[in-house]
Amino acid sequence: MEKIKIVIAGPRGRMGTEAVQLVESTEHFELVGVIDRIHDGELFAGKDNVKIFTDPEKCFIETNPDVLIDLTTPESGKIHTKLAIEHGVRPVVGTTGFSEEDLDELSQLAEEKGIGAIIAPNFALGAVLMMKFAKMAAKYFQDVEIIEMHHDQKLDAPSGTGVKTAEMISEIRKPKKQGHPNETETLSGARGADFQGIRIHSVRLPGLIAHQEVIFGGDGQTLKIRHDSYNRTSFMSGVKLSVETVMKLDILVYGLENIIE
Repeated sequence: MEKIKIVIAGPRGRMGTEAVQLVESTEHFELVGVIDRIHDGELFAGKDNVKIFTDPEKCFIETNPDVLIDLTTPESGKIHTKLAIEHGVRPVVGTTGFSEEDLDELSQLAEEKGIGAIIAPNFALGAVLMMKFAKMAAKYFQDVEIIEMHHDQKLDAPSGTGVKTAEMISEIRKPKKQGHPNETETLSGARGADFQGIRIHSVRLPGLIAHQEVIFGGDGQTLKIRHDSYNRTSFMSGVKLSVETVMKLDILVYGLENIIE
């Protein structure tokens, strides 16, 4: 199998470190460079001693990669993704916080360039299945709430996975205001965020990694669908699948549920 040349943005982060190990341990992957905020021009202390770039455009020109894996922040992720597509590099992005306008712009750019891109709120295959099962259940249960739980250093709330789950459920479920019609919050925010009547609750605590529970309620019964990531290696199977799949795409795909059967 021909090697896939890869650049990783954010190689020193907790997710980035796992991605570096994934690429270096996968026979048909080749790390050709990393994008970081500091140490421009120095060698990255990995297996292959590749060069560090602080300028992503310079990195794409000099290393000529096939794929960018971006696991940075929403602000940097948007910049890196657009630059990658413009330079014919296929982005695999695990950064949340992309707006509908961002996705529309990037989708149009990918289509113009005729290259694939994957943006995934969650790379854990179990989490993707959790979202698909929740969408299936929404056909039979109209009342649902989402509790997403993450480490206390996470920047966005609700999580991309929580929002994506609500979006997928809403493809089946008609908008509905849940609870008592005269319900009043005695403390603002007590009922969580409201997405077409679906309540999303965000928990942020040290000791957590990434966890989500979708709770459906019906007459005399509840249905709970839950996924837990206990360490960040849980996301790497999805990253690997995305890198291999994006090479075969010529459009932008948002969400891993669209590339697994």
